[in-house]
Amino acid sequence: MNRPFFLFLLLLIGSPNLFAVEKDREVTLQLPPASLEKWYKPANKRDVWLHTMFRLRREMQAVSEYAALEEPKLLKKWLARLQKDYLSIGEMVPEWRDELEGELLEKMLKLADKGGLEDLAALQRKLGKSCQSCHKEYKLSAALRYRAPDFSSVRVESEETMEEEKYGRVMSRLTLLVNRIKIASEDGRADTGVAALDDLQQRLHDLGESCSACHKEEQQRERVLGKSVQDSLGKVREGLTAGDAKQVGRHVGEFAVGVCANCHAIHRLQSDLRSLLSAE
Repeated sequence: MNRPFFLFLLLLIGSPNLFAVEKDREVTLQLPPASLEKWYKPANKRDVWLHTMFRLRREMQAVSEYAALEEPKLLKKWLARLQKDYLSIGEMVPEWRDELEGELLEKMLKLADKGGLEDLAALQRKLGKSCQSCHKEYKLSAALRYRAPDFSSVRVESEETMEEEKYGRVMSRLTLLVNRIKIASEDGRADTGVAALDDLQQRLHDLGESCSACHKEEQQRERVLGKSVQDSLGKVREGLTAGDAKQVGRHVGEFAVGVCANCHAIHRLQSDLRSLLSAE
């Protein structure tokens, strides 16, 4: 027997609980306060919270750089901005007001006036650790809850019937049609396959129209539902007409990866996690 494999086998036999720890492991996420929601779209016209975080990151960098360069005028300018944006956190999310380290910024401003730049840098590092502590606890859950796509309220309107369907039902129908094409091709039922393909293409068009709710730029939708997709489905149609199940299978696969898998990789996992975290 191959020695490395034999040693590995002994390890498994001698360690019945080897995978038990991983199996029983639990991961918990701390949900942010409900007041945070109103600072994100769609509750707000702008992602105010997100842009505040971007400014804070930029201001922290500017303070660090100007302290190192010993530029007191510019240092105080960016410290004032940092203080304003940092304290706005407590105004936006009152539940976090008592967690803020406002006194650190007061000390940093005083040190900037006195020239105590080494002590200022130490205080900034302490402030940074406070920021990281909050990020560690809430950053992932906030991103999933307020920035991940939410398809629960999305409706797709049919161009043919002018009726609207829930997003989940539309996805199920697309899966059914793709499988119907493949089954019909393998069983020599070309008419059924072509009819399913016609329905699939119409439903993809309707789906693309619904994407404009988030993706305003045409090129973003084109990237997933554009020419390459239509080319693949054109090859599927040729294969169905010619009775070439191999060609149909190859290009249905191209379509499934190019559209279904790629779109799901971007949206589905995030959407499912958002739904999980938003469940009452």
